[in-house]
Amino acid sequence: MPMQYFNTEKVADIPQAPSLLKLGACLMYDALVVVALSFASVLVFILVFGDASHGAKRYFLQLALLSIIGVYFVWCWRKSGQTLAMHTWQLKVVTQDSQLLSLKIAISRYLLACLSLLLFGLGFLWAVVDRKHLFLHDRLLNTQVIFAPRSKAL
Repeated sequence: MPMQYFNTEKVADIPQAPSLLKLGACLMYDALVVVALSFASVLVFILVFGDASHGAKRYFLQLALLSIIGVYFVWCWRKSGQTLAMHTWQLKVVTQDSQLLSLKIAISRYLLACLSLLLFGLGFLWAVVDRKHLFLHDRLLNTQVIFAPRSKAL
């Protein structure tokens, strides 16, 4: 009688880490969404408040952009675990126990990702050396980006 060393049903249930290529493509797509969102937000800001090239309006515009982009990411991660780019590339951000992010974790993830960008993207490059391809902010917050294939329509 052959011995079975592992249960194949449970192996299939383990979330798979996406490839670095897929993570990179998703980041580039998310960057395009952020640029489009920023253009639209700046247009509305300028129409409402006028020129924002100097003074207090400039800093208010920067804070508004940081907040608007943050709301986009936090809302997407809380609602479905996926931004538009993540949905396209079939990726999803979840906790270690495969749950959607809480508001506190989603906000923390956004702020840590922003900090990573300020540090020349080092937190994102961390995925290259991480065995599970986790970004540094995901490693710190016990979250993960997993492959989430779409369900097939019958």
